[in-house]
Amino acid sequence: MPKYNFPRVVVTGLGTVSPIGNSVAEFWQSMMEGKSGTGPITRFDPVNHDTKFANELKNYDPLLHMNRKEVQRMDLFCQYAISAATMAVEDAAINFETLDRERIGVIFGSGIGGMWTYHHQMLNLFEADGNPHRISPFFVPMLISDIAAGHIAIRWGLKGPNYATVSACATSSHAISDAFMLIQRGNADMILCGGSESVVCPMGIGGFNSMKALSTRNDNPESASRPFDKDRDGFVMGEGGGIIVIESYEHAMDRGAKIYAELAGIGLTDDAFHITQPSEGGEGAVRSMRICLEDAGLVPEDIDYINAHGTSTPYNDKNETQAIKTLFGAHAYKMKISSTKSMTGHLLGAAGAVEAIASVMALKEQTAPPTINYITPDPECDLDYTPNKPAKHRIKAVISNTFGFGGHNASLCFKELE
Repeated sequence: MPKYNFPRVVVTGLGTVSPIGNSVAEFWQSMMEGKSGTGPITRFDPVNHDTKFANELKNYDPLLHMNRKEVQRMDLFCQYAISAATMAVEDAAINFETLDRERIGVIFGSGIGGMWTYHHQMLNLFEADGNPHRISPFFVPMLISDIAAGHIAIRWGLKGPNYATVSACATSSHAISDAFMLIQRGNADMILCGGSESVVCPMGIGGFNSMKALSTRNDNPESASRPFDKDRDGFVMGEGGGIIVIESYEHAMDRGAKIYAELAGIGLTDDAFHITQPSEGGEGAVRSMRICLEDAGLVPEDIDYINAHGTSTPYNDKNETQAIKTLFGAHAYKMKISSTKSMTGHLLGAAGAVEAIASVMALKEQTAPPTINYITPDPECDLDYTPNKPAKHRIKAVISNTFGFGGHNASLCFKELE
């Protein structure tokens, strides 16, 4: 039984724009084909950067979801948010005219916000010899991380709880967690929640290069993101956005919504150890997954699949593997595990939402997505990472992990609706 007697929360809509697809259907199909979204950077000339590749969106057209004036007044991360939200609303078949908009919220975050906007406006300032009057009046509204949540609310007149979460790579998992708790305590009936990111820019790539966090496998970019592989050398930057629509079970039933899954539990912890490295043995991750299971009223043996944080960095993959083995014991070797970052790259603040969508689809399709580019096994990473090809598997409950700089850990549990 769940730890608390709160209303049940269910997932009724999904929307994403990602490096491997600009819809949920395309995103999932690419995963089933083991397709890499990695390629040469096209958004700027990376000639002086150590890493010259990333997971950019392909064939993305913001005008499918907004008009030209809106596009001009939104940073890319905000455009991705609107596109993902539009598709999620359509997928959930929401008719806002029949619902109480004061009971519908938006919790949507970005780990960094409008980095491209900052880049362009700083260039304006430099080119004008420091004249601040060259700074656009839209600079601040385009830059700030919370503006995406505001734009989504304005588009549909949603007047319930509305704010942004910012917790690095755990950002959108925290957005989903907050939305979950707000519905449980009766502050809203429905919430659009997730995150978006667009930092494939000179400072974004350069900054993570300076930290030695990115892969520099420039000779073979498509194989650069290789979570749990012995020869992993860092993560690959990605961009995009994801939203899930969650609502109380009663609200979903009243409006006749299709239900993908139940969001059954969350686990939120911090390592309190180091600003960038995970704690030894992944002890913070152990606690977040344990709390998540307790919140969902499940035991370790109930979990059939884990969508791992799996960044393709030496520390994360080893420590996450240790955390899974510590909590799940012998069952750790019976579960399917995968890092979909092997295909999408690391979407930073959008990672949790996009990977939550992958987890819900794994439940729906009874298939574990693969970890591609898994070539050389690492003795310290010895679990079943669903190497290179998807695997049909009986999946009744899943955990999706996201861990961020600052020691932030978030685990989400989705399960079949009973």
